[in-house]
Amino acid sequence: MTISVADVPEKDRFEARDDDGTLAGVITYQVTGNVIAYTHTKVEPAFEGHGVGGLLARAAMEDAQAKHRLVVPICPFLASWLDEHHEYEKIVARTHRRVK
Repeated sequence: MTISVADVPEKDRFEARDDDGTLAGVITYQVTGNVIAYTHTKVEPAFEGHGVGGLLARAAMEDAQAKHRLVVPICPFLASWLDEHHEYEKIVARTHRRVK
């Protein structure tokens, strides 16, 4: 089984699909200027345990890096994934302050 990941900007998300076009998972985002906040990752139950979440995370981070965006990893899955993938550390905002 091959999984392809593509940005779907009209839905503010990356989608992972199998060879038949079946949706395997998504990672949602919000963009403000050059900052992108990844808000949620969801893998469909039939595709869990096949690396779909990692494929989504890598595609999202590669896209952010190519577009020179600062990443805010709101999604717990992505934040955890980034703990193991230090190659993206330069573009990740690990701390933030609440704006009043």
